[in-house]
Amino acid sequence: MKKYLAFDVGGTSVKYAVVDSEGNVSQSSKFMTPDTLDKMYQEMKKVFDEHQDVEGLALSMPGAVDSDGGVIYGSSALDYIHGPNIKKDLSELVGKPVEFENDANCAALAEVWKGAAKNEQDCCFIVSGTGIGGAVIKDRHVHHGDHLHGGEFGYMIMRYDETKQRYYTWSDDGSTVAVVKRVAKELGVDYHSLDGKDIFDQADNNSVYKKYVDSFYHTLAMGIYNLQYAYDPSMIVIGGAVSIRPELLDKVNEQLDIIFGQLTHAKVRPNIKVCEFGNDANMIGAVYHYMQRHS
Repeated sequence: MKKYLAFDVGGTSVKYAVVDSEGNVSQSSKFMTPDTLDKMYQEMKKVFDEHQDVEGLALSMPGAVDSDGGVIYGSSALDYIHGPNIKKDLSELVGKPVEFENDANCAALAEVWKGAAKNEQDCCFIVSGTGIGGAVIKDRHVHHGDHLHGGEFGYMIMRYDETKQRYYTWSDDGSTVAVVKRVAKELGVDYHSLDGKDIFDQADNNSVYKKYVDSFYHTLAMGIYNLQYAYDPSMIVIGGAVSIRPELLDKVNEQLDIIFGQLTHAKVRPNIKVCEFGNDANMIGAVYHYMQRHS
């Protein structure tokens, strides 16, 4: 069975593991994210030296990843990864093929390979956290779009305030961080003093919490409805911290009941699932991406 060395590069740490061709994860560990690209390369080389029997390296990276060209565009918490040809540099350093993909796309590919969407050809993946991210999957491959912005659902405009004459995006209104900030504003406290999980946990016992948690589900349902009719996927998978909440699907479906009750001409109801993978999702998806490119 073939094995691959996977890295999940984040702003504070880099997780790594050996992942085989069936998606099994072993020998996982991590190191602190270095402050320069050269140091990143050297840390990855140290890990590779202990696992030289792998087929190649599979990376999950932030930013607008050009999987073909080997360059990461856009911006992220790691300024130094944007610009250099990381695929070429790493491949020359370790003497093995290197493939990489955007982190949200990797999480989606993990679900397509072995998770909630393993039987689907065309689906969407929503990540709800500090903002709204996601991925578009077409024929079990990531659809990147002409500007590498496929799946950037957080940019979608979800509301217009007539009084302020201002547009609000899905990330503005529908992220879990947005819930915390809106609650903090109404209570007149620093949002850093509030815990998002506690707000969701206590929503039924606190009218202010409930007001903005309900708004979160309204916005999430609207986004899901819009994606269904923009792309017509067979499934929409929700990831991010909110996906572990047991009431999530019921809450979203309650809002969809209201939408479909009003928009009676709409007949296609979204098939919604929550993601099955947790911390290993990005590494598993990175390996599936590698395998797709070397099949």
